[in-house]
Amino acid sequence: MDATKSDWIDSKRIFYEYVSVSGQEWFKFVLLSPISPTSTSSSTTMLQMGLDMVTSLRCEWISAALCTNQTPLSANDCLILGCDDGRAVTFIPRTIETLYTSTGTNVVEILDQRADDLKELEDESVDIVLSLTAAAKMVENGLDWKKSIQEAARVLRPGGRFLCVEQSTLEGESYLDYVGNLGTMIVKKGEDGEDIKAVVVEEEVDDDGNIIVKEDEVNTYPTFECMGYDEVDLVLVPHIATVFVKSEDAGITAKEKGMKEKDVEEDRMADLAFSAFERGLKKRKRKKKKDAEAKK
Repeated sequence: MDATKSDWIDSKRIFYEYVSVSGQEWFKFVLLSPISPTSTSSSTTMLQMGLDMVTSLRCEWISAALCTNQTPLSANDCLILGCDDGRAVTFIPRTIETLYTSTGTNVVEILDQRADDLKELEDESVDIVLSLTAAAKMVENGLDWKKSIQEAARVLRPGGRFLCVEQSTLEGESYLDYVGNLGTMIVKKGEDGEDIKAVVVEEEVDDDGNIIVKEDEVNTYPTFECMGYDEVDLVLVPHIATVFVKSEDAGITAKEKGMKEKDVEEDRMADLAFSAFERGLKKRKRKKKKDAEAKK
């Protein structure tokens, strides 16, 4: 975080709520829709993972399978939130080159930091983030499990995966709904100190040569796309296993999104043109060969 870009960003803040976009504009994490509280019994909230062997062993088995099956071979960097005893390190495929965690295991790089404050990791610097039965422990230890998800979104590269096996409800809220409703919004600081939506100003020239100025508010885009989820069965405390992918549109403006879509379309048309050229070339070669054989 470059504190010199804006005097309203405090470089000593514990949690990086704002991430630089350009100039005086930033994007922050917001909820796309309100989450209705989920009622939970007092007996459920009192159970802890360390005291429930059935849930712990079942979730450990699911976590190992999830990491093995859902970590792409192209992934190089992995972050584990709330690594606890370091057991999750053994679930990571050996194709991972750099592993960021808070334990003392013998891996390439160790970063001892809070799960809800990953200040030593740069924006969009890892391919995989794991959160395996860590959120409930964060609540128990006074950490903010919601900010850990926001931090995971910050450090994930676009297209990176967020793999989690977590308690279905935490502090009365659905874990799955919170991650699914998390969005990014481009903001800037107003005169009264409040966050306001950034405005994109575009100029167009009409047929008469007049300049038309258009102002549009920046849209809010979902941060994660859910690839799939499944409830963990045979447990005493309800848990859910989920695979999220960070959206390619997270943290970009509508103008940047349009330019990106234009580039994708141009690449697609170029591929089609090249394929058509190759087909025509092969057809001409076959015709030439056929004519040569006919002359013989």
